[in-house]
Amino acid sequence: MTELFKLLKDGNKPSLLAAGVNTFLGIIKGIAFFFTGNVAMFAEMMHSLGDAANQLFVYIGSALSKKPPTKQFPSGFGRIVNLVCLFAVIIVAILSYETIKEGWHHFIHPSGESSGILIALGVLLIGIVLEGAVLAKAAVEVLHEAGQEKAGLTAIPKAFPYLNRAKPATKLVFMEDLVATSGNILAFAAIVIAYFTGWGRIEGLVSMIIGAMMFYVVGKVFLDNARGVIGETDEEMLNHIAYLVMDDPNIKDIVRLEVIKEGEFLHVELVAEADPQLSLAFLDDVRDHLTEIILSQKGVAKVAILFDEDDGKTSWVHAGN
Repeated sequence: MTELFKLLKDGNKPSLLAAGVNTFLGIIKGIAFFFTGNVAMFAEMMHSLGDAANQLFVYIGSALSKKPPTKQFPSGFGRIVNLVCLFAVIIVAILSYETIKEGWHHFIHPSGESSGILIALGVLLIGIVLEGAVLAKAAVEVLHEAGQEKAGLTAIPKAFPYLNRAKPATKLVFMEDLVATSGNILAFAAIVIAYFTGWGRIEGLVSMIIGAMMFYVVGKVFLDNARGVIGETDEEMLNHIAYLVMDDPNIKDIVRLEVIKEGEFLHVELVAEADPQLSLAFLDDVRDHLTEIILSQKGVAKVAILFDEDDGKTSWVHAGN
């Protein structure tokens, strides 16, 4: 139990913050839906509760993924976070379906004007502020994990190009809160339009749009984490490490280089060719030097290096080489 608490301290903080915020929003949106009967509020309630549940799972998964390797699991537990993210999107998918179904029902059979517009708008305004704050926090974390400087109010648009370099949990939080913030704004607009125009169907339409956006997150996160579970190569880091290795004057060629994503970390396996005249003691120093350089790269947690004698032929060919 003590080990579990230590691991939880290292869990993904943006996902824990997002889970707490969405739990609070889900509760107040549920209360607002009970008093107003507004279908757009129902969609937002489902969205917030779904986000809260899977972000809590992601927080726990990100913490457990940092458990050190054991004899039984020598590669470590990094991919647990990918498995948890896959489980989390199932929850979102179910709630997305329910949201679209309820929105379609309201669009076909509008129930008339909903009451308590001020309550609904007030709750949604709170949602916009809180979700926007979590989104900004997640954007800053994305930039930090990508090695970029904080960008203040411009962090959100600046985070998009670096999403693929963010940790799985951070990326999930960013995408979910981007959709959540957008959903709050759409629901707010739908209620105002319905109130002033009398076109109640727009609330059902917006509910379906929110559900569709949730499904987009499901698809995107599922594909990203399915690749992570299988074991995806980090192409950008692979090329970078290849250049670092080939810069060493004692390395003649690279036979094999793998840079595999293990959850939030990278595992590197290298087989390099060296001059057969070099002594084992000297090659051991070369291995230590290369290991130190590679481990200093962002996200790299494990390095395994083997040497083979140089055959006089260049075999390493990769993108950018």
